[in-house]
Amino acid sequence: MTHPPDHSQPPAKAHWTAYLPDEGATAGLGAKLSAGIESGLRIYLRGDLGSGKTTLIRGLLRALGVKDTVKSPSYALVELYVVSRLNLYHFDFYRFLDEREFEDAGLADYFRGTGVCLVEWPERAGDALPRPDLDLALAYAGSGREISVKAHSAAGERCLAKAKNA
Repeated sequence: MTHPPDHSQPPAKAHWTAYLPDEGATAGLGAKLSAGIESGLRIYLRGDLGSGKTTLIRGLLRALGVKDTVKSPSYALVELYVVSRLNLYHFDFYRFLDEREFEDAGLADYFRGTGVCLVEWPERAGDALPRPDLDLALAYAGSGREISVKAHSAAGERCLAKAKNA
């Protein structure tokens, strides 16, 4: 039986930033992160419109073997991708006006199970979301993007360690 990672770990110290010169580099970082994906992992992506959140998730999902179209689920709120026995849930909370919409949509159970939760615009759900294992912030930097990655749990640290070795 697969158990979700222990999200109650004390704050981790793993943190780094990198420059991503183009869309290929952004998708490539997603592919590297795929090496550390495990059941129950929660990855939150922050950044302005067009900053590369969906591109990074697309790179991650492609590296895991997803062949379907990967688009931001702005209207559907969540898209499910199944890889082997792993359920990956891609959320987009851009359209939320406050955290009550998260609660009203009945999405909390996704974050308690063994599925992997990839969340764009987590700040729109306010304090209703549990703490992430990995927090990724993308920002415009010249013609490319800068990404800041912070692990908040042992599971997040493991994911980053595997990504660095990928």
